Amino acid sequence: MDDLDAVLMRLAQAPVPASLDRIEARVLARIAARPAVRVGMGVGAMTIAAALVMGMVGAGLPAGQASAASLSPLGPVSPLAPSTLLLGAP
Repeated sequence: MDDLDAVLMRLAQAPVPASLDRIEARVLARIAARPAVRVGMGVGAMTIAAALVMGMVGAGLPAGQASAASLSPLGPVSPLAPSTLLLGAP
């Protein structure tokens, strides 16, 4: 652990390399020079309209009636019993 502390101490006391000098300013200047891409209002309006139509269609279509199968683990015939699953239906 002392070796790690010594290495970190030397690294902290070392001078900053010239290639890293003012790197933050250069990066921010490149970001500022790049033009911002803007999407027109038409794309946003079309997205909202598509979501609205899909929601209305999904809510308006009647769903088929669903019924759950009755599973009784202690009943005489259980489709989830190990003997039924391994050997097939009796």
